[in-house]
Amino acid sequence: MNPNEQLIHKFYTAFANADAKTMCESYHPNIQFQDPAFGILKGNDVCQMWKMLIEKSKGNIKIEFSDIKADDFSGTANWIATYNFSKTNRKVVNVIHAKFQFKDNLIIKHTDNFDIWKWSKQALGFKGLLLGWTGFMQNQIQKQALASLKNYNK
Repeated sequence: MNPNEQLIHKFYTAFANADAKTMCESYHPNIQFQDPAFGILKGNDVCQMWKMLIEKSKGNIKIEFSDIKADDFSGTANWIATYNFSKTNRKVVNVIHAKFQFKDNLIIKHTDNFDIWKWSKQALGFKGLLLGWTGFMQNQIQKQALASLKNYNK
């Protein structure tokens, strides 16, 4: 395993152990994160997001990861998060493909891709099934996620 593959492995091992501090130590100070739920986050907001998600899960999140590949500049991994969505207590199994870019032996860009409609069907139930594929619902999901993060940071 090369150093960047080790870094990704360290990141997801820390996540599986609910260790946000070690996750954040894997990131460059100028980290940029993006996913369908939060949109684009930068800097400290990225670490705060992971801390919030770990705290909201109350230790009931299962993280599995595989297919870690990386070179000196970029990398990828697949991971699955299994948890109960805090607002509805509905079980979610979110299958995610992650892409990374590296700088100074740290992750400077992290992009998670997943099917937001599939996520919304699980997390929100019937409402997610009917509307989760729409841009309107996706914008609402993102607004709520960002509002949660803003309240957490207070």
